[in-house]
Amino acid sequence: MSFLRPPPMEELGVAAVSRPVPAARKTMPVDRVFWSHFSPNLGPGGWVTGVLLVSLGLDFRAGLAAILIGNLVGALPVALAASIGPATGLTQMEASRRALGRIGIRPPAFLNWVYCVGWDAVNNVPAAAALIAFLSIVAGIGLPFWLALGILASVQMVASIYGHDMVQALQKYLGGVLLLAFTVIGVECVSRGIAVPQAARPPGLATFLLAVAILASFNLSWASYSSDYTRYLPADSDPRRVVGLALAGLLGSAVPFQILGLLTAASIAEPSPTAVIASLQHAAGPLGPVVLAAIALSSVTGNSFNDNTASYSLISAGIHVPRVLAAIITAALGYVLAVAGAGRYAALYTDYLVVTMYWIAPWIGIVLADWYLGDRTPRPVPPGWTRGATIFVVTSVATILLFSTSQLYTGPVARWLGGADIGYYVGFFGAALWYGAGRPGTSSARA
Repeated sequence: MSFLRPPPMEELGVAAVSRPVPAARKTMPVDRVFWSHFSPNLGPGGWVTGVLLVSLGLDFRAGLAAILIGNLVGALPVALAASIGPATGLTQMEASRRALGRIGIRPPAFLNWVYCVGWDAVNNVPAAAALIAFLSIVAGIGLPFWLALGILASVQMVASIYGHDMVQALQKYLGGVLLLAFTVIGVECVSRGIAVPQAARPPGLATFLLAVAILASFNLSWASYSSDYTRYLPADSDPRRVVGLALAGLLGSAVPFQILGLLTAASIAEPSPTAVIASLQHAAGPLGPVVLAAIALSSVTGNSFNDNTASYSLISAGIHVPRVLAAIITAALGYVLAVAGAGRYAALYTDYLVVTMYWIAPWIGIVLADWYLGDRTPRPVPPGWTRGATIFVVTSVATILLFSTSQLYTGPVARWLGGADIGYYVGFFGAALWYGAGRPGTSSARA
């Protein structure tokens, strides 16, 4: 059977990232687009996000509206970016060199590598807690947190070292198993009764916009990955089908999980992985070990994705190390961050999701404007720093200084709006319009 044969290992050198995929290797089945955008969202992160909405003060109606609006806002740019991969044969960061130049892609590529390290930690904290509980129930083994985390990080690192084909296989086959497991868990939870969240008063605009920001960033965070996992499609793949499959994958995983989190929030003490896992385990009854195993396994699909993309991004940032070393460095730093930040998960998770929007939003706005306002074909890459790279830096810094809302800093516009955070919208549309207004001069570069 074909799925029992190990996929070929991806090239380990820098050229495997910096050059387009050879035509002979562009044979990926198009159904993998769905799975590569669906499976990484299968995990407790979506559930925790739904619970966070209630802790912010949203009732069911406002929470549902935020889920639908936020996920659509966040998922659409990612799906549109997915169609760039087949035509260019490049990773998402390398594809953006059309607009930013070979030097200009280094800042967002390095930020994306740092971002992948953070997501490693975010995904692995609840997964390690689930693995500890699972082994305790099933085998009577008591693992310390650092060891459970190390086991998961090692498996994810090996998968990412193996490369693109292994990561794609995990998304499809392990993703299918997780889909079945979480469907059963969800049905079991709902059958035991739910408490629709109520609020003493309707949430204010600032609170609602913050909720939408968290939900939008949950999907928009994949924008810097998307073409990494569509570039092996044939160059003549139908862009509309690629966009549709990516959109279906993102929304089909995030929205149901977040709604379940919203509905089960009343039975969860706090928006933390430990509380969510305990609640799901209790609600699932005899299927409790299945809950724990599914949550532990879900980190493999998500973090093999992160580590693999991180290895691409570190090379695109100008640090020309073998993919193996890049993957090892990413996994190791993610491990350290997870151990250090496990006790402050909810606060770190909320701030991390929002803060990432400030560089991803303008960057993907420029990338999409360049692609969809242009001829959508490969063209000579500017060797240096372009106008698009300047727009990226200026817009990112300006939106952070003026519009951001977090525990660390609140910008003057955000304070004037009562804490409402609209910087990601300003960043996306401002950068896209600024870049688009200056075409065709965007291809000129400075040495």
